[in-house]
Formats: sequence, C-alpha cells, structure tokens
Amino acid sequence: MPENTRLGGSIDQINLEFVEREATPRLLMKLGIQLHLAGLSLSNTVSVLDIFGVERARSTVHNWVHKADLQPETGCSPDHVAVDETVIRLNDEQYWLYAAVDPDTNELLHTKLEPTRTNVIARTFFAELREKHDVDDAVFLVDGAAPLKDACQRHGLDFRYERHGNRNSVERVFREVKRRTSSFSNCFSNAERETADDWLQSFAFAWNQLI
Repeated sequence: MPENTRLGGSIDQINLEFVEREATPRLLMKLGIQLHLAGLSLSNTVSVLDIFGVERARSTVHNWVHKADLQPETGCSPDHVAVDETVIRLNDEQYWLYAAVDPDTNELLHTKLEPTRTNVIARTFFAELREKHDVDDAVFLVDGAAPLKDACQRHGLDFRYERHGNRNSVERVFREVKRRTSSFSNCFSNAERETADDWLQSFAFAWNQLI
C-alpha cells in the first residue's frame, strides 16, 4: 500500500468530537496529530502548522493527541505473538513497558506501562491482550523472562523461547518508543502514568497505520 494512502487513511480515522470550538481548521488539527504521532517533535509540529498560518503552542498539540483518544484496532487473529518488556524512564522514574506485536505484520497489538515488574502484572497484561484479540491459538514468542513464561502457563497459552528471529518485531517497537522518550518531557513532565499510557495507545494506532 502506498505510504500516502496509509497517511490519508489514518487522518480520516482521527475523531475530533472533543472539539468544542473551531479555533483551528479540523484538517490542520488532524495533520498536527498525525505528524506528531508519526515521529515529529511537538516543536517541529507547531512549526509545520505555522506554515499554514496557524500559531499554536506545543501543549495545544499535545492536548489534541490526548483528547482524540486514538486506539489500535481490536479483533486481530495472529498466528504468532511476540511479547516482551523493557525499561523506559518518565520524569526520571523507571517504568516497565510491556508490548505484544504480531511478527508477521509488525502490528502493535497491546501495550501497558507499569511502575514495577511482577508475575501478577504480566498475567494482567496477557488477560487484557486476550480480551482485545483472538490469540488463544497463537504461539507466543518470549525470551527468558520468568513473568512472561509464567503468564503464558497461567493462561494456558502455547509459547516458545526465542531470543531473536521473529521477536525482532517487538524490539523495533521498543527502539522507536525509546528514541522518542527524549521528547516525552515536552508531553509528560509532571504528568501521571495514565497520560503516558494514553500516548502509547495513540502511538500504537499511528504505528499500525504506517508500517
């Protein structure tokens, strides 16, 4: 599929029902949301809007992204699911990012941000994943992390130890998220974890449109 078709499709799916007054043309609001989620910093995004004669603060664009409440599609039926966890930092604090990816399509199926890493949290992550997608017959690709293997066993899911190979799909997602944590201070300074979780859901939506 041509890249411009994917961009156009994702813009069409951005819902602006949260808008109370038309201070900015809707198409430019959608463009600002899409550009930021596609990887442009807030500063560069407002610079692009300025080209069209629209002057907005970085916080305004951030609020657009947050209020749009974008979510990746549900109901996928992958044959394999690559699952992993990694540490990211927000506001100088350490969090654990859990992610599940379909290695055949590279689509990001589910994310969860937690302040710690336990068996219970891993089991909850898998429960949420199963609610969103048809994954009970999938083969889960995990590394040596004990909580992930425990969660697979508790949910009765088939899993296979794989350190590289198809699990590289989830590593690509982590690399992109970590690359962009340098701009999180523009969005999440002194914010709650839920705000970062909302951003990750929006990121998943954009990632799936652009891969």
